[in-house]
Amino acid sequence: MSNLSGLEIRSRITSGGFLELWLEEVQQPHPAAGQVLVRVEAAPINPSDLGLLVGPADLATLTAGGTPERPTARAEVPKERLGSVASRLDQAMPVGNEGAGVVVAAGPDAQEWVGQRVAALSGGMYAQYCIARVSECLLLKPGTSAEQGASAFVNPLTSLCMIETLRREGHTALVHTAAASNLGQMLVRVCQAEGVPLVNIVRSTQQAELLRGLGAKYVLDSTSPDFAKALTGAIEETQATLAFDAIGGGPLAATILTCMERVASRKLKQYSRYGSPTHKQVYIYGSLDVGPTELPRTFGFAWGIGGWLVTSYLQKIGREGSRRLYERVASELTTTFASHYSARVSLQEALSPAVINAYNKRATGEKYLITPS
Repeated sequence: MSNLSGLEIRSRITSGGFLELWLEEVQQPHPAAGQVLVRVEAAPINPSDLGLLVGPADLATLTAGGTPERPTARAEVPKERLGSVASRLDQAMPVGNEGAGVVVAAGPDAQEWVGQRVAALSGGMYAQYCIARVSECLLLKPGTSAEQGASAFVNPLTSLCMIETLRREGHTALVHTAAASNLGQMLVRVCQAEGVPLVNIVRSTQQAELLRGLGAKYVLDSTSPDFAKALTGAIEETQATLAFDAIGGGPLAATILTCMERVASRKLKQYSRYGSPTHKQVYIYGSLDVGPTELPRTFGFAWGIGGWLVTSYLQKIGREGSRRLYERVASELTTTFASHYSARVSLQEALSPAVINAYNKRATGEKYLITPS
């Protein structure tokens, strides 16, 4: 055990304006109390991982280096983007929020975990081995594969925390963008189970058909010429006053607020220059469009736009609340919270410029899984 080592993907953005990716050989420490050492078998590439893996680099400038066993990749980072990552410059950073594998060693108080397959939310999981705290692990049921457990945290917990946010803030229905993603499909199933009306916004007829096949009632294509009218109609039927936006940039958040305001204003008995008093809220939780968020003010004064992160929400509800959600995910991992992958790549393949450009497209239905072991 003392001589165990493994490869890990590392990402660095230099003060000179380059992204550098490589495989680092890391000697594994023996787990301390409350820790386990996991031999990682599967780790998904989520949009949140890409922010750390490639950051603001211009991937059109990617070049390959190294050897087939120890490849490297390098790309330019435009000078005007360096300010957004100033706190990480010249640091070698491990990557990969979540994954699954088998516990091969444990601290003195966690020996019962040895030999068990677990999902973990520990960071640094694009690696052959990873140290994780027991509190960050979810014991997988017998027969559950690492692939089935690899995405047990980020997307499932995000969907559940969206519903919890809705209820805590007094909303009764919600709108979701980029809704055909793995997360979006989970949210459809969760909302069906919870009886929460859900308005799904997608970007193609194929994505719309996918969600309708899951039983989604309200599915709107944002590329349709009558999108705003259809969205207003769906909001009127559902009375949605909360939205979670994975796009971030562009005018979509404002369009949602405007449609909500149109519906709310219809209830006014007399005109108000300040619009409806009904509060309308959009939370931006992703950056599929990294451009500016455009906010033409056509939605009155009772509104809010803010950032939202599942990790921050889990901290808010505490360990007991988080464990309650973990247990639900574990019981429905192969049903409600099932994930699907279009490609599986090794650590070495994950650093190929062609593969990097492929998974960085973040296209619906093209989710990648890294299989480090």
